[in-house]
Amino acid sequence: MSRQDYMNTSVQEPPLDYSFRSIHVIQDLLSEEPRTGLRPLRHSKSGKSLTQSLWLNNNVLNDLRDFSHVVSLLLEHPENLAWIDLSFNDLTSIDPVLTTFFNLSVLYLHGNSIQRLGEVNKLAVLPRLRSLTLHGNPIEEEKGYRQYVLCTLP
Repeated sequence: MSRQDYMNTSVQEPPLDYSFRSIHVIQDLLSEEPRTGLRPLRHSKSGKSLTQSLWLNNNVLNDLRDFSHVVSLLLEHPENLAWIDLSFNDLTSIDPVLTTFFNLSVLYLHGNSIQRLGEVNKLAVLPRLRSLTLHGNPIEEEKGYRQYVLCTLP
């Protein structure tokens, strides 16, 4: 499959879904089976997933240590990761590793424990970011929270 064919089809692929798995550390993804949806996941000849979406919501992650490495083992083209759902975990900050995925357009971080509004600054380098959720985090209580986020991101 050519890179262009991959780009055209992978957006329509179902997500690699590890939601509701009680995952504590990213390395657990390597031994955990993803959830199955209505459509089966497609894989490359090397066995890696051909999707651009990774769902890790409703787990107990408190950091993203080794995230890039694990994602590179799971996805055929990790650089094309466009959607990451990390909602309802125990994250206290926005890990800089998320800013290395320049094709990221959807990032769900709602329902975590992010406390410092300045954490949002890290995401300003993501040129394709179009959908970001941060509600349900302590930063939501800061005065001017919405305006800050809107002014900080492209």
